[in-house]
Amino acid sequence: MHSHNSIFDNGFIQVDKIHKIYYEQYGNPEGKPILFLHGGPGAGCSSFQKRFFDYKKYRVIFFDQRGSGNSLPYAETTRNTTKYLIDDIEVIRKFLQIKSWLIFGGSWGSTLALLYGIKFPKNCLGFLLRGIFLGTKKEINWFLYDMKKFFPEAHEKFVSNIPKNQRNDILHWYEKKLNAKNKKTVIHAAENWNDYESSCSTLKYVVRRNVGSESLAIAKIENHYFINNCFIKDNFIINNLNKIKHLPTTIVQGRHDVICPPFNAIMLSKLLPKSSIKIVEDAGHSAFEDGIFKEVVNSLNEIY
Repeated sequence: MHSHNSIFDNGFIQVDKIHKIYYEQYGNPEGKPILFLHGGPGAGCSSFQKRFFDYKKYRVIFFDQRGSGNSLPYAETTRNTTKYLIDDIEVIRKFLQIKSWLIFGGSWGSTLALLYGIKFPKNCLGFLLRGIFLGTKKEINWFLYDMKKFFPEAHEKFVSNIPKNQRNDILHWYEKKLNAKNKKTVIHAAENWNDYESSCSTLKYVVRRNVGSESLAIAKIENHYFINNCFIKDNFIINNLNKIKHLPTTIVQGRHDVICPPFNAIMLSKLLPKSSIKIVEDAGHSAFEDGIFKEVVNSLNEIY
């Protein structure tokens, strides 16, 4: 029932001297407006994500965040910070003349959704959040160092090229490689960075290869954000939830999400009086696991 030809508008918005943001409007032009925020940072949107939405019912706005997907320049980290991304969302909203919208984001998309809501609560109808990530140093370090408790094989590969005496600073080693002059070095580092994350995102550990320059944006942009603690003051989201506590929020979280463990989702839900949380017992982090996918679709139907 989901037709991928249901893009009724797409194009680029020049948001500053450097960056052009690619966006698509999908579904029903008269439908309920939903903004989709992709993860990463740097992952871009994929056609699979359109399957969440009944194209007869919703007007869904997809866009590739700075440096991601089809946005230009590709993998660019200059003028690429959380503040810019939030302002870009506002530019898109005004450009498309949308008064207010439901914000849907998973993983890093959930971080961005909450930050946008905190800055522009009047423009939000509510939130659908998946795989909660609050952009804290603790979560970044969990991803880089402690996930090995669950996925030792993946972690071993992730750090295998790093000299032993530099393994306590994974981010800076990768930063050097991802910005090296030699293209081969860069691509190799990007592939390793991506394989780690994608191999750990489902219930079963599956070695997933993310090959070539496609992996470049995720690796470069994620590394850039993580080195800068996602450009967020620690605990900023938790300390500012009062600005969005009146808005309805649905949280979908995999019980066995090792990338973004469930305790943050449960804490967030307790702090938002108008929220409901659905823990999917047989799922990890990926939105494409059956349980998560179904729960997201059900939640959309309940909200709208």
